[in-house]
Amino acid sequence: MKELRVDLGNQRSYPIYIGSGLLQQADLLRRHIRSKQVLVVSNETVAPLYLNQVLANLADYQTEAAILPDGEQYKTLHYLEKIFDGLLANKFSRNATLIALGGGVIGDMGGFAAACYQRGIAFIQIPTTLLAQVDSSVGGKTGVNHALGKNMIGAFYQPQCVIADADVLDTLDDRQLSAGLAEVIKYGLIRDPEFLHWLEANLPNLLARDKAALAYAIERSCINKAEVVGEDEFESGVRATLNLGHTFGHAIETGSGYGHYLHGEAVAIGTCFAADLSRRLGWLLDADVARIIAIFKAANLPVTPPADMTTEQYVDLMAVDKKNVDGKIRVILLEALGKASLPVNIDLAQLQATLNGYAG
Repeated sequence: MKELRVDLGNQRSYPIYIGSGLLQQADLLRRHIRSKQVLVVSNETVAPLYLNQVLANLADYQTEAAILPDGEQYKTLHYLEKIFDGLLANKFSRNATLIALGGGVIGDMGGFAAACYQRGIAFIQIPTTLLAQVDSSVGGKTGVNHALGKNMIGAFYQPQCVIADADVLDTLDDRQLSAGLAEVIKYGLIRDPEFLHWLEANLPNLLARDKAALAYAIERSCINKAEVVGEDEFESGVRATLNLGHTFGHAIETGSGYGHYLHGEAVAIGTCFAADLSRRLGWLLDADVARIIAIFKAANLPVTPPADMTTEQYVDLMAVDKKNVDGKIRVILLEALGKASLPVNIDLAQLQATLNGYAG
């Protein structure tokens, strides 16, 4: 087991545990629980696989479960209430602990519910997808979607710990595995060029679920994420670079209907848009853009934009983004491979040139 730390310099600092067989280590979980009241939030796909193990680790606790439907389309205020129903119906106190057992949707919703219930209860992240293990479970971003914008309702709220058991990836389907690789590739593109080289050489091993390769990719990704979050917890500066491709990607998810594209798939396409725009600004070479497209293709990720989304749709949806200031669309671009920009103001002509010109 590897133990990393998200160092926030105060009581919000916490460990990330990475390894195999961690779900069977009851003491690892129990040491981070404040009281005997525990609500496990999961979904209909993950619960049949791993809920019983988590509950067995807490056999002498008052444990309850809130099981949600599986999918991005259920990441809403309506389904968030089902978590509150579980907390309130069982008279859970403000010393209770919420465990988010699932992928990014469950982690975001569980964390947001924990942030809100009685103005804040403890929660633990047990991510069960690659995307959640390398990205969404680390850093304290929580929230839900709205029909007009993705992740626009939420809070920064840090977990007590993150338990990333690589063994759970054995039950992850190939499409979800590739979606997680989009966020792994992101770290190489924005700040870790050596990791980008490693990924280009090792994508076949990752897709084949080689345990050593996956463990290294998870650890290296979490190190990058923890360093950025430790420097900028509330996204006032460098943390925004973690959103490479996300402004375009969120527009694709919203415009196509939540659930049509997996988050990582939309981010892959969005990063190709960002690379194209970076080239138009003179920051990337044609060869750099080709390299970015090639690595996403090698990871079995889409690089072609939705055929039915118009430029007007993109512009309208991108106008609803947390990085925007005073009505100006701002995106993260690449100054070079391995170096992301801080949010850049983009005028409409520049944006339209990329939206009309990039075809995959």
